[in-house]
Amino acid sequence: MKFLLFAFLALATLTNCAVKNRTFSATEVAILPKPMSMDVNEASFALQEGQAIFSNLDEQQSAAKDLQNYIGTKTKFNFDVSNDKQAAIVFEKKEGLDAEAYELSVTPKKIIISASSKAGYFYGVQTLKQLLSIEISKDTQKTSYLIPSVNIQDNPRFTWRAFMLDESRYFHGEAFVKQMLDQMALLKMNTLHWHLIDDAGWRIEIKKYPLLTKVGAFRSDSEIGTWKSGKTSGKPHGGFYTQEQIKDIVAYATARNINIVPEFEIPGHSSAAIAAYTWLGTAGVAIDVPVKFGRLYDNYDVTKPEVITFIKDVLSEIFELFPSEVIHIGGDEVGYEVWENSKSVQKYMKEHNINTPADLQIDFTNKISNYIESNGRRMMGWNEILGKNIHSDFAEKKADKEAETELAKNVIVHFWKGDIKLLTDAAKKGYGIVNSLHDRTYLDYSHESISLEKAYNFNPIPKDLEQQYHKNIYGLGCQMWSEWTPTNKDVERQVFPRIAAYAEVGWTASENKNYDSFKIALKKMQDHWDTLGINSFKDAK
Repeated sequence: MKFLLFAFLALATLTNCAVKNRTFSATEVAILPKPMSMDVNEASFALQEGQAIFSNLDEQQSAAKDLQNYIGTKTKFNFDVSNDKQAAIVFEKKEGLDAEAYELSVTPKKIIISASSKAGYFYGVQTLKQLLSIEISKDTQKTSYLIPSVNIQDNPRFTWRAFMLDESRYFHGEAFVKQMLDQMALLKMNTLHWHLIDDAGWRIEIKKYPLLTKVGAFRSDSEIGTWKSGKTSGKPHGGFYTQEQIKDIVAYATARNINIVPEFEIPGHSSAAIAAYTWLGTAGVAIDVPVKFGRLYDNYDVTKPEVITFIKDVLSEIFELFPSEVIHIGGDEVGYEVWENSKSVQKYMKEHNINTPADLQIDFTNKISNYIESNGRRMMGWNEILGKNIHSDFAEKKADKEAETELAKNVIVHFWKGDIKLLTDAAKKGYGIVNSLHDRTYLDYSHESISLEKAYNFNPIPKDLEQQYHKNIYGLGCQMWSEWTPTNKDVERQVFPRIAAYAEVGWTASENKNYDSFKIALKKMQDHWDTLGINSFKDAK
């Protein structure tokens, strides 16, 4: 009888050891975005009820809480954050690592996440989540979950890894924005470029100018189908974020190591504001918020002192809501005809020795840049703010003269269109650059025109740019313009899975990238999106 009992216990022990020491294949351990360096080792760590997380520094607490919540939600285990250094999962300070870098060591006995800052700890946790999801995706009722034994050293290629959401054309709402922030965080993207103001709607409460949302946030109808289709939805559309909602979303993003860069479009794409306050415009004509999308050509009259005061007032409230160092001012697709036809604007230009509308735009832009800098921030704008004519394909702009005035030096140039030489020249002059070339990064483009593989192969650094200027390329943004995506599900279908490709472009060194490996890691991410009900495009190639 004793022999049988001993044999049973021995078998149980062997079975338990076998479960706790499975070795995972490299394919199973695919992480997205791909780490700088990863070794997959023998055996595994068993995550179980009753274990704990050790963190003793303030900069570790956000990541520790995120991991605790994830484990509790996914496994139903009660995992405490404790001061016991013998805990199963340990956050460890490691001086000398870059701000977003981390190291992750998983052995059968312990998990150690090492970093030098809040961001690094957070990204270590995002990688650990993906490792844990291998087992959780198969069974959420187990008493033990295995995590592969790995050694990972990781650090991003670029400091600017952005997703842009256009909410002027269609208002998508707080829950959707938070969903996007969650998925960005898992993909280690660190910037939400929030396009809240354009012709089609003003989406942010400005207390000093209440008509911006009372009038400017609502339109009577919406063009549908495509440009100049002649068709409309027959339904009014509108919505905006209160300042309290903005603060809540900013805090939500900050907890996920995401900086929100607001965009306040000036001096063009200003119809919603002019619909609210006619005196802001150059034409002096009362208008409604436009039903049609596209390029509309009344602009802010930047020669009026009261308009400059308005812009500074709006910026002052934006400064209070967004801690971002960078403030985006748009500056794209400004139609000059209304300025050319204005006697008062022409008089101002003559008096101030301003030769062309392009020079007037840069003169105005530089003044706003100075104001933004005086408030401890930095201005960013689409690459038209350099004064070059990039719109030879637009009938109404192809004859525009280029500016002679130089753009203020501390401005970040957001490159989206034009000869790539414009980007390289700007980088050589010392401008910071974010590369969002439209035919490589615009998520409103079809999956046929920008395939998943084409998105993945985008390199933000032009091949002809000398090494010494590479530091001026801060990274990339992928843009979700929303003219033809009225529902959140429509947006999801355009964004997913291509956002994952852009995440890896931004994070992973080009020599470490491999599209086949990416597709393996993407399969797990697709499964995750499916569990959330995200309408990811499934035929991506």
